[in-house]
Amino acid sequence: MTDAVFAKAIPILASLDLVRTLAFYQAKLGFTVHQFESASYGIAVRGATELHFWACGDRKISENTSCYLRVSDIKAIHSELKEKLPDMGDIVHTDWGMDELYVIDPDGNLLKFGQDRA
Repeated sequence: MTDAVFAKAIPILASLDLVRTLAFYQAKLGFTVHQFESASYGIAVRGATELHFWACGDRKISENTSCYLRVSDIKAIHSELKEKLPDMGDIVHTDWGMDELYVIDPDGNLLKFGQDRA
């Protein structure tokens, strides 16, 4: 098998309330959102990043889920999000060479934003 077969991975996160979840991603994180009520499904897109959401009734699932979003300018993302999420922490400089910041969405999903320091 060659790597050419793989094009992109899209995380599918649990949502306890699709309307609330998509509103958060739109208003707080700047994503364009789409809801498919008949399928209990939603999509949030920003640049090349695409996140999907499925309706879930178990908070334990979303509270134990995370995804990693690579960004090209972590300082700009931090500055933008800090205005809308004042309780968000500072950028963390990891031992593995990444600068990261963390956001927990209303459902408990952990979003890790990261930029390679190299």
